[in-house]
Amino acid sequence: MPDSNPLNNITQSFPILSQIDSPADLRELDEDQLPELAEEIRAFLLQSLAQTGGHLASGLGSVEITIALHYLFDTPNDRLIWDVGHQCYPHKILTGRRDQMAGLRQQGGLSGFPNITESEYDHFGAGHSSTSISAALGMAIAANSQGIDRQAVAIIGDGGMTAGMAYEALNHGGAIDTDLLVILNDNEMSISPNVGAMSKYLSSIWSGKIYTSLRSGSKKVLKRIPSAWELAKRAEEHVKGMVTPGTLFEELGFSYFGPIDGHNLGDLLSLIRNLQQLSGPRMLHIVTRKGKGYPPAEEDACKFHGVGPFDPETGVVKSSSKPGLQSYTNIFSDWLVAKGRQESQLHAITPAMREGSGLVKFSAEIPERYHDVGIAEQHAVTLAAGMACDGLKPVVAIYSTFLQRAYDQFIHDVAVQGLDVTFAVDRAGIVGADGATHTGNFDVAFCRCIPDIIMMAPAHGRDMQELLNTAYRYPGPALVRYPRDSVSQPATVDTETCVEIGKALQVRSGKQTALLVFGSLFGIAEPIAEDLDLSLVNMRFIKPLDESMIKDMASSHDYLVTLEDASIEGGAGSAVLEFLNQQRISIPVLRLGLSDEFPSQGSREQVLEDYGLDPATLRHSILDFTRA
Repeated sequence: MPDSNPLNNITQSFPILSQIDSPADLRELDEDQLPELAEEIRAFLLQSLAQTGGHLASGLGSVEITIALHYLFDTPNDRLIWDVGHQCYPHKILTGRRDQMAGLRQQGGLSGFPNITESEYDHFGAGHSSTSISAALGMAIAANSQGIDRQAVAIIGDGGMTAGMAYEALNHGGAIDTDLLVILNDNEMSISPNVGAMSKYLSSIWSGKIYTSLRSGSKKVLKRIPSAWELAKRAEEHVKGMVTPGTLFEELGFSYFGPIDGHNLGDLLSLIRNLQQLSGPRMLHIVTRKGKGYPPAEEDACKFHGVGPFDPETGVVKSSSKPGLQSYTNIFSDWLVAKGRQESQLHAITPAMREGSGLVKFSAEIPERYHDVGIAEQHAVTLAAGMACDGLKPVVAIYSTFLQRAYDQFIHDVAVQGLDVTFAVDRAGIVGADGATHTGNFDVAFCRCIPDIIMMAPAHGRDMQELLNTAYRYPGPALVRYPRDSVSQPATVDTETCVEIGKALQVRSGKQTALLVFGSLFGIAEPIAEDLDLSLVNMRFIKPLDESMIKDMASSHDYLVTLEDASIEGGAGSAVLEFLNQQRISIPVLRLGLSDEFPSQGSREQVLEDYGLDPATLRHSILDFTRA
């Protein structure tokens, strides 16, 4: 029988890659075989992701550094910590998971990120940015404390270096003189003139034994003569500062080397070997190219950063759009541009998610009021608070999973002060292939406990526009949460219609059971309500609740069922139960939503089915509850 896994057939056409089932196999290769291996990995990665989709451009750019690290370090004993994980696909391929790449980001398959339960080579899970240096430093301290001979290496991209957490870790690591190597994989900044023969030469000198012993020896002598020591230190910093951008890292206590060409395996191997002989905190700055080796990805790295299945010959991405439907994100995008044209005080803020959050049109049409702050969610929220203090109307476009990172700023800087900030909370609920690290399950639970905010969940496209208008008009903190999903496209962009704060909408009158729906699962609930003759309510507001609607439904029905695309614990259904308890209203209530577990990866439809939120299971759950 033919092999059912096409990637297994692909590996047979790559003579070197097909031999490698672990880094131990890699270390058996001659060094002059490694450049050919790099090309095979790129070709394999291209054909693999053409079928599954995934983070292509970053992986293509990190091939050589991955080979060099696994070739020179004793993995899995030595720790390689990948930041975010977008660049970790070559790492997965070289660590025994090559033939599982056909299931990447699929239900039951490989995670798209490092995952400590997946492989002994994945030493730290990562879906959010800028955690690698902190984690690697913690592991370095642990090894030192336990007397274990083990190296720790953090590999972080230049995007990850826009987050304050990275500098907090550098500030700590440079102060305690623990052995730690940080690889700065710079794939966005332009390659400066320093990337060339002079920079490579100086980096080799600075990492070599002669320079290191000279510097160490001179320190011992010159420290006895304070004025001479200070002069020598300043001279060294001045000379190095003229030819490298590493002065900041040196000031933080890291020995800095680079920048060097991250695609030149010979240079990487030579320099990393030198760095392995040194101790203390070290930083190696490499410059790579996103999409390296695949022209469509090199020309449009943003498009191929995270991509669906595509034709590898042409680079054309296979369409996943549903006829007649539009994503909630696109509805937000159109609304934001239209509202921005009308409102000169509207400013849009994103923490490095312009494309994902639907801000491309706004950034092109109204660039002076568009603010991409980098991977700095805390700053994004407090920036909005500052704007609101002085008369602007900021709209923060942020994923639910990333709002978690700015929870203190949301409470302390926005909510406590009652500031007029609108939050467009995208990817709320189940996100699908990105799995547990990106799930938007928790925003309802961690936001509805905050006083004096409003939180809304639209049931469809028209609802989305009206609730955005309501949030924008509300003179305090307001959130609209919506999923990574598609709905019927509204005929026009409505920037005016608002709804009464805290007012739900009864859509259907039925018998015995009332179904209270919070948000996007309304489309699934509607035919179920019709089939089972249920009363159906589009609740719209998670906070404040429409208490009079809940009372009416409780007094006129035998059962209440709540439905939400959020965690049941602390969710909107819990809010309904709390209210009923306060009012001493006794009625059986079935809460349907995301149960108390992290979601698996898969399509949104598959994960909803895992949670029992598909149409067939929902119908049976309601029937079983009302028949009990």
